[in-house]
Amino acid sequence: MSTSSIAAMPAETASLVDAHQRSSRRKKIFSVLLLLPLLAYTAVFFALPIGMMLYRAVSNPELIQAFPRTIAALAEDEGRAADSMPEENVFVALEQDFLHAPSVSVIGEAARRLNYESSGYRALVMKTARHYKAPPSQTAGTAQARLAAIDQRWVSPALWSDFQRASPAYSPYYLLAAIDLKQTGHGIAVADESQRVYIDLTLKTLKIAAVVSLLCLVLGFPFAALMVSAPRPLQILLLLAVMLPFWTSLLARTTSWIVVLQEKGIVNALLLRLGLIDHPIPMIFNLSGVYIVMVHILLPFSVLPLYNVMKSIPPHFMRASASLGAHPLRGFIHVYLPMTLTGIGSGTLLTFIVAAGYYVTPTLVGSAREQMLGYFIAFYTNTTVNWGMASALGLVLILCVIVIYLLAARLVGIRQIAGLR
Repeated sequence: MSTSSIAAMPAETASLVDAHQRSSRRKKIFSVLLLLPLLAYTAVFFALPIGMMLYRAVSNPELIQAFPRTIAALAEDEGRAADSMPEENVFVALEQDFLHAPSVSVIGEAARRLNYESSGYRALVMKTARHYKAPPSQTAGTAQARLAAIDQRWVSPALWSDFQRASPAYSPYYLLAAIDLKQTGHGIAVADESQRVYIDLTLKTLKIAAVVSLLCLVLGFPFAALMVSAPRPLQILLLLAVMLPFWTSLLARTTSWIVVLQEKGIVNALLLRLGLIDHPIPMIFNLSGVYIVMVHILLPFSVLPLYNVMKSIPPHFMRASASLGAHPLRGFIHVYLPMTLTGIGSGTLLTFIVAAGYYVTPTLVGSAREQMLGYFIAFYTNTTVNWGMASALGLVLILCVIVIYLLAARLVGIRQIAGLR
């Protein structure tokens, strides 16, 4: 309401309206203040890591830090053809960069990054760095000739083409490599056959997550229905059984399954004693072991949303469908099942998202063939310290999960997935 409208009212009414507006403003400010901790938490622990991951996936600072003079000289030589040699000033700048290198580690990082373009460049760079570690006495000839005397590859047009392609501050190299592509002098091309691993790895990760999610749904649906229909004491016992995995360490649960499923474990020993098998069945360090352990660990993520939805469905709905002549199976399909779609959608999607990012369980109970995308993200983070590749693979996983979420929202509905009916 405008100030002129309030002024036209009687004094008492205007005072009440003004007080109401001040009270509304205070409530809005109070609501915003209450939301600030949540917004700060979301920004710090969700938006910022995603942003840093995106930045790391395209950041390419290694050559700039190690060879700033060389890159500046190459930038001045814009008219040079891709398959030609650079001018002498580029070789002079390269010598100066080697002579005034900040540290051996900076050169090593640049050598590793250049080696991604073509195998063998790391040895070339480190060999040249060792040569210039002690400043050499001034020799006759050009800088190009001195570098060629160290290694003939320095006067190869292919090397300088690769050098220039790896020199920008931001590069799509890691993002392309994460989907089995590469950047060449002629544009984007499919990576060499020996390097095409990440598309198959991503598909395998999605397949394992999908199978685990479906198995959890198949096992969790009747279990949740039993929890709803069971007497109160049994219902509490079943709920405790579902919650028990959350009270145990993930590592302890995984390693205990190794004891249970190994060739001399409890399951094989019992089957042999009952005469059901003649020799132990391999149930661990293979795909079967991965499915068994992941389903056991992730089953509560399917059961709890289903149980929460099923307990809100009035039981007389099924009795009403039966009284109208519907077969129990038909009543279940047309009455009960549609009302549980919220629990099915949210539980299955939550299970899939958690399963797609699993790392510890496949590493411990699977073989090398069953490793998922999370294993390689951890490998590039902890072992090779290649943050760019780890971030690119992480973004691929996030995008896959977003696509699955959008498909689920398309089929089931966002409101049903979120539990807003």
